[in-house]
Amino acid sequence: MTPPPTATADQTRAPADAPPAGSGPVPTRPVNSAGPLAGGALVLVGMLLVALNLRVAITSLGALLDEVRDGLGLSGAMAGVVTTLPTLAFAVFGALTPRLIRRYTPARVLLVAMFVLAAGQLVRVGTDSAAVFLAGSALALGGIAVANVLLPMLVKQYFPNRIGLITGVYSMTLTVGAATAAAAAVPVAHVLGSWQAGLAVWAGLAAVAVLPWVPLALRTRGARRAATPTEAGAARRRIRPGRTRLGWAMAVYFGTQSLGAYAIMGWLAQIFRDAGYRPQDAGLLLALGTALGVPIALVMPTLAGRLRSLRPLMLTLSAAMALAYLGMALAPHGGALLWVVLLAIGQSAFPLILAVIGLRARTAEGTVALSAFTQSTGYLIGGLGPLLVGILYEATAGWTVPIGFLLAALAVQTCLGMVVARPRHIEDEG
Repeated sequence: MTPPPTATADQTRAPADAPPAGSGPVPTRPVNSAGPLAGGALVLVGMLLVALNLRVAITSLGALLDEVRDGLGLSGAMAGVVTTLPTLAFAVFGALTPRLIRRYTPARVLLVAMFVLAAGQLVRVGTDSAAVFLAGSALALGGIAVANVLLPMLVKQYFPNRIGLITGVYSMTLTVGAATAAAAAVPVAHVLGSWQAGLAVWAGLAAVAVLPWVPLALRTRGARRAATPTEAGAARRRIRPGRTRLGWAMAVYFGTQSLGAYAIMGWLAQIFRDAGYRPQDAGLLLALGTALGVPIALVMPTLAGRLRSLRPLMLTLSAAMALAYLGMALAPHGGALLWVVLLAIGQSAFPLILAVIGLRARTAEGTVALSAFTQSTGYLIGGLGPLLVGILYEATAGWTVPIGFLLAALAVQTCLGMVVARPRHIEDEG
């Protein structure tokens, strides 16, 4: 795909609820002016390779967690730390990304992030120490966290007229990578003879993702040196989403949808097993939901970039989730296929909010600040989902109360979705 040509009236059509672009900070100059190969096309290839890696280190470990526990002698508490480490790392390292961007170009930061991801995956399989394994995992997750935040910024910077489409493409690629690693990790480990090998092979995928960013890092380094004083001043502008209503609405919307998504990923199979499904059939239902999420991840952000208002779309996703939750509470066995389909639709709020990050900022600096705050705060909230649902399930010996809790979180998400859908930009509030 080549970078967008000079904007025309048709190409710049934006949702009707987007505010006028004539006020607020002046957007920084796109850095893809050196030509298509050096700009948009190569950036898109690099972004897709990065997206392919964004969940691989997590889902491959999840598939091999029993083997890792046995191999390293992890206690139950330590295994719990391993499973909660991703959300903690996303929150901590994601929050540091705007500071990195103020000092280095996005291409250089992504290059290092992918290198760190590859190195961390190799470190964690080259040891018999649980502490070193955790350190290597944290290192790898730090690279992922930085990339999580930077991709919406790059979409805004290189593809400002195609935010929905490009966000949908990389969200779909992320989902494909996650599903592939989850499905292939155990067979690869069996073929190669160890769980270490089953995890180590994915470091090669991260190493490949480094390659497109090498020429881009070299070129954009020179571009930053040549920046005009006006552009340099814009780059130093501090935008603090944590002091704005929009920033908090975005963060809590992201957090509540993540809370529901993580809870469902962790407990959906158990819900169906308790309803009378065999373990293998319950697992297939969970896999079906993941598979349905692949095409939906492409469609939802694309719609967000084309619809006149985001409110109907957000209400539709919330309605799908509400029906799925009620169905699982009242008729989990008889309507299982329908509930899984509705869950897949409702959980596309994740790629949708990624697209909205770019739609609610005028500048690359605003996008990365909003992305960092939204994701770092949101992942802290989302990480509580599986834990709280598990506590309620154990305390009540059933699914009525846990699903009621998820419905309450969904109500918060829906209300904040209406706030997020309102027309404004983060620069105006900051």
